[in-house]
Amino acid sequence: MEQLIIPAIIAIAVAFFSVYGLTPYVIRALEKRNITVVDVNKKQKTMVARPGGLSIIVGLESSLIILYIFFPISEILAVILTTFFAFIVGIIDDKKTMGGWFKPVALAFCSAPILLLGAYDSNLAFPLFGTVQIPLLYMALVVFMIPIMGNTINSIDVLNGVASGFITIASFALSACLFIIQNYEVGIICLCLAFSSLAFYKYHKFPSKIFPGDSGAITFGVVYGGIAIIGSVEVIAAIAILPAIINSFLFLSSVKKIVEHREIKNPVTHTDDWKLQSTSENHAPITLVRLLIAKKPLTEKQIGYEIFKLGIFSGILAIITAFMMGVSI
Repeated sequence: MEQLIIPAIIAIAVAFFSVYGLTPYVIRALEKRNITVVDVNKKQKTMVARPGGLSIIVGLESSLIILYIFFPISEILAVILTTFFAFIVGIIDDKKTMGGWFKPVALAFCSAPILLLGAYDSNLAFPLFGTVQIPLLYMALVVFMIPIMGNTINSIDVLNGVASGFITIASFALSACLFIIQNYEVGIICLCLAFSSLAFYKYHKFPSKIFPGDSGAITFGVVYGGIAIIGSVEVIAAIAILPAIINSFLFLSSVKKIVEHREIKNPVTHTDDWKLQSTSENHAPITLVRLLIAKKPLTEKQIGYEIFKLGIFSGILAIITAFMMGVSI
């Protein structure tokens, strides 16, 4: 454990300060080139820089490469490559809105480094019930899990600060879980994700100065999914982001097809004082945000805090689950 401390401090510092320092330059560069979008939940129709994926990928990849220099193991290399490929998918989708199936299929191919480098354990661990050996089935699970995680975090990126804030909470919780089960190396990787997203949240929080875009939100989700796989904490990781999973399930079950979320009718409208309220349109998708404002309208900031409360609750459940699974998997 002692030999991990200095590399961990260096990698975490690089993850945080790279994103924290680079993001303002990304904002200015995007604004200078008029690469901005309307913040639809602001009365003034504020223009916000998008996407912020560049600063996120630089911070994450730099920190992971540092860890790989200290500990040249296949698990870290697999996450580095998978993350980079996922970022490319996100950038393509940021530049041109692709069809609904583009991201899931493209992200499925991004899982190749994990499979080719053998950076996974085919024993799937469950609390109380122990582990289940599913060698061939687990390979399919990896292929599905990467796009699911990427799109799950991307689908919750609908309000100022939510995607970065939510993944920060989930990543800190998952880091704690990994340390509980004594998987220290992967726990450090997860802390790099947590501090990268925390640094980005500084600029993404309400009122946003920059949006992560698909390249940022997908990168967050794919790194999180990769950590879950190489750390053999798939179930725990899913529990930690349960609100986002529920949001994706509600969305897909209501639209009944794989579709680009930007092409779907907005499930919320605005009151005269610019609070968000659920739309009366029957064909609008059901989402977590729509459920939160079903009883009464809330401000964008209030909804964000409600989602964070759910994230904290899920994170606590994940930590309890890690204790239930014992000190080793």
